[in-house]
Amino acid sequence: DTMDTFVCSSWYFDRFCSPHESKQPFSREAVDYWMPVDQYIGGVEHAILHLMYARFFTKFLFDINVLSCQEPFTRLLTQGMVLKDNAKMSKSKGNVVSPEEIIDSYGADTARLFILFASPPERDLEWSEQGVEGAFRFLNRVWRLVSELAEGIKDLPAAGHFPELDNDAKNLRFKTHATIKKVTDDIGERFNFNTAISAIMELSNTLGAYKGVKKPDWPVVKEAVDNLLTLLSPFSPHICEELWQLTGHAESIYLQKWPKYDPEALLQEEIEIVLQISGKVRDRIMVPVDVGREELEKIALDNPKIRELTRDKEIVKLIVVPGKLVNVVAK
Repeated sequence: DTMDTFVCSSWYFDRFCSPHESKQPFSREAVDYWMPVDQYIGGVEHAILHLMYARFFTKFLFDINVLSCQEPFTRLLTQGMVLKDNAKMSKSKGNVVSPEEIIDSYGADTARLFILFASPPERDLEWSEQGVEGAFRFLNRVWRLVSELAEGIKDLPAAGHFPELDNDAKNLRFKTHATIKKVTDDIGERFNFNTAISAIMELSNTLGAYKGVKKPDWPVVKEAVDNLLTLLSPFSPHICEELWQLTGHAESIYLQKWPKYDPEALLQEEIEIVLQISGKVRDRIMVPVDVGREELEKIALDNPKIRELTRDKEIVKLIVVPGKLVNVVAK
């Protein structure tokens, strides 16, 4: 038990660098090229024994000049456990959720999306049927949205230049490229899959709202749809591949390059400001991006909804969060 459990698992990553080596444990040239491991992902139960022994072995092999690295792993992600009724899933406790049943009822894409969205990977995840249903509803909304837009975009070429755009189209482009930037940062640097999915959901909502404008800019819509599917595809691969084909693409979505955001699209002339009364949202307005604090307060107090709802009240103070909101505290 000791040899296969703790000894072999303390240097298997070195062996993986040259698995067909027959004359020595591993090739020095291969381990010098591949080691150390860039990213290690493991459960918290590994942190006390396995990872400690792996470090011991690596440092020993370095000391005897068999390895050129002193640490086996560059980055470590310790993921949490999936809980049910606040307890670790166990057959003896009778709280095990069958993956087959979830996949049969909702599909593999829904199961993947829920697990990645419900909690940051380093924390425990409480299994929730309501959460699974919420992920299922979101994917259904994406399916309906993209299916409705497919006819208008499937024959369009990929747009690389956008001339004169109205404010609605500019806002959609801004949301598209802000989402590309956030999702790329969240999954590539921080492993914040839950916030990445949240950003994709926001893009879906913005795209759904834009669908209702009188004269949609179809190249802008195509750009938004293509990026929505590309960003969502690592989390829910099957539905994204289907919708990618539905929108006129011949090649698989998994043969596409990961999108890059356009800095020009993130330059805004106007931003949305939330207007609140005593913490409750009453309106949303667009203001110039460089509006000053005093001017923003004046705009808020002159807003028809704010005037109407504070007509018989005393305004105690104004709380301004630049670029986000104005809260009118009244009594």
